[in-house]
Amino acid sequence: MQRTPGTPVKLLAIVCLAAPLHAGAQVSNPFEGDARAIRAGERLYANRCAACHGADGKGATGPDVTMLWLEGTNDEHVFQTVREGVDGAVMPPSFAPDEELWAMVAYLRDISTVPPFDPAGGDAGSGREIFAANCAQCHRVNGDGGTLGPDLSNIAAVRSREALIGSIRDPSETVEAGYRTVTLVAADGERIEGVVKGEDAFSIQVVDTDARLQGYLKANLRRFVHEDESLMPRFGRLRLSERELDDLLAFLGTLREDASADR
Repeated sequence: MQRTPGTPVKLLAIVCLAAPLHAGAQVSNPFEGDARAIRAGERLYANRCAACHGADGKGATGPDVTMLWLEGTNDEHVFQTVREGVDGAVMPPSFAPDEELWAMVAYLRDISTVPPFDPAGGDAGSGREIFAANCAQCHRVNGDGGTLGPDLSNIAAVRSREALIGSIRDPSETVEAGYRTVTLVAADGERIEGVVKGEDAFSIQVVDTDARLQGYLKANLRRFVHEDESLMPRFGRLRLSERELDDLLAFLGTLREDASADR
């Protein structure tokens, strides 16, 4: 097997020892659940993919790849996508050895699902009411709710309890690609806040706080600023008590069960 540029020999040795491979793509991933191969895949992913898909796989200039398995794909499909690239997109085909690609796929699958979290005594019924009052204006669940923020229908399948607590208490700590905030000032002085959905050298497209998709020529704007803060407010303890947070998390936890039942 040839070594590709920038790939440590030690990593290739770990991958090659993990399981024998035959030529061509395989339906099942030979490295599924293999801790050594997953660690090798993590390093390979960091070197080759993280610049576009984010260090955590949740998207940067490229899409969130941690959602692929939740959407019903499998390891073989992801392998073939990495091997062949994506037509019409900036993602090129890969000529790396099969072993390296399978290891990266094993790593991505490992970080793309989380075990069910303990509801910690929360009341899901009460949590549903809290969600309706505080979250549904911007977030959808099973087709109902707003579209300004991410769809949360399957959120408990891909985000841990700790990650959800962080996103609720301090949403600006980590903002997903596709939900980064921008402030625009139009020529007439109108101020527009929203999330960026597309941008090039001459124009910018945003979904504003009224959930309308709007496009603007940059030359016609007084200014535009990419903000560090999320549009989602912080839900500190004075705004959402620990008991209310437990109830909300209990409700979000049921969404994983609902999604599994639907499939």
